[in-house]
Amino acid sequence: MHHSMRTFLLALAATTMLTGGALAASLNIHNGGDPTSLDPHKLSGDWENRIAGDIFEGLVTEDPNAEAVPAQAESWTLSDDGKTYTFKIRQDAVWSDGKPVTAGDFVFAIQRLLDPASAAEYAYLQYPILNAEKINKGEINDFSQLGVKAINDKTLEIKLENSTPYFLDGLMHYTAYPLPKHVVEAKGADWVKLENIVVNGPYKPIEWVPGSHVKTVKNDKYYGVADLKIDGATFFVLEDQQAALKRYRAGEFDILTDFPADQYEWMKENLPGEAHVAPFMGLYYYVVNSQDDRFKDKRVRQALSMAINREVIGPQILGTGELPAYSWVPPGMANYGEPAYVDWKDMPYGEKVEEAKKLLTEAGFGPDKPLSFTLRYNTNDNHKRIAVAIASMWKPLGVNVELYNTETKVHYDEMTRGQVEVGRAGWLADYNDPDNFLNLLKSGTPYNYGRWSNADYDKLIDEANAMTDMDARAAKLKEAEKIALGESAAIPIYYYVSKNVVSPKIEGFVDNARDIHRTRWLSVKE
Repeated sequence: MHHSMRTFLLALAATTMLTGGALAASLNIHNGGDPTSLDPHKLSGDWENRIAGDIFEGLVTEDPNAEAVPAQAESWTLSDDGKTYTFKIRQDAVWSDGKPVTAGDFVFAIQRLLDPASAAEYAYLQYPILNAEKINKGEINDFSQLGVKAINDKTLEIKLENSTPYFLDGLMHYTAYPLPKHVVEAKGADWVKLENIVVNGPYKPIEWVPGSHVKTVKNDKYYGVADLKIDGATFFVLEDQQAALKRYRAGEFDILTDFPADQYEWMKENLPGEAHVAPFMGLYYYVVNSQDDRFKDKRVRQALSMAINREVIGPQILGTGELPAYSWVPPGMANYGEPAYVDWKDMPYGEKVEEAKKLLTEAGFGPDKPLSFTLRYNTNDNHKRIAVAIASMWKPLGVNVELYNTETKVHYDEMTRGQVEVGRAGWLADYNDPDNFLNLLKSGTPYNYGRWSNADYDKLIDEANAMTDMDARAAKLKEAEKIALGESAAIPIYYYVSKNVVSPKIEGFVDNARDIHRTRWLSVKE
């Protein structure tokens, strides 16, 4: 589908050039949400990752297929027991102020990430590192016991709790980026202000207007600067998908990172090859606050889940073919095989609704005592369409739903603080392993928005992650997934497809299962 219309599009691109469209080798990217910060320890969203991964770089980074390739580390070795990595940092890895990137910058960054005082919500992602969890939870105060050490300026040793198959994959994540120790120590929290910030990625930020955009240019100190085909990018904050598509058609945006699903058919017809829809490792789901008296009874949560007609959402409500989700871990993750599914998955929809009514009645709700709650979502045409549809699927149960929306930043901030009855969430894999999804339902994980907690579940996850036999580990993780599904810990709705719109003049954009497309791999056709 990508190539059939190339010649026609080339002709189009040529006419755009004549009419002065946005054809400079600087990209205009519709990025969606407003970034919270440029500090890698304060991020949690894919819209923030797009910026962070252009201006910072870890030991490894994403190639065009989003697979790990050497980056700040030119090479590494792994001990026979799978627990000790030794990384050789490139001699020519330097910060944008010309200071060398050292092993000490990585040690400093990971200690800061895990320091309880930093309150980094995403710190748990690096828990495979020896003593990381104990330090993050305040059980160990001596940071020298953390398994991250500088052997010398350009040699970094990382020791793990257990052999961890996905560890290298997790090092691409922004929680594992180095920080410029000399700047953070000199400037404190202000290190991240534009006049102070020092970065080590292919690009550096030169403008940051909250609510509007972040603009980058080439980092002339980056070791690979000679290979960069794009001069920089502007990441625009815009949560209105319809407006974004208009601006794309006017030539103001080169890439859209989402589009209104109801325009998909029109785009296939009128912008052939430009709308990219590809499966990726992500789950769209609703959380239910299980600490709330209305939802403590798992029958209530199950009733809400059963009454959702997932089969119509991808094809009809969205129109982009998302697949219905009846598992917590999306299919196709590494180290897992087929996920566990809810045991009512294949029941005809009419029977699901009858069963849901029965469960609600048993839990004490009915015409004289209807279940009423607020369903919250972050502002976006697609989320709204789904919320309206699901609220109407719940109507026959006698459930009253009030819809409530806020911008993305506020939405996730309030959900993290537990201010939710029923809420919309989405999760994209940080590393290719089921653990990344299963972790979301562990007690105490900041992104366990519904505060569901089950000691047997937690124990199974911990036991599984201490195992070296991958099949036995997968079986134990699946046991945990079964518990969560049996309890309706949260409500999986569909597995994501990535939705990008890419101007025909851009080359090097590869659809991949992570939906990560670093600017350094892209180029613009003249």
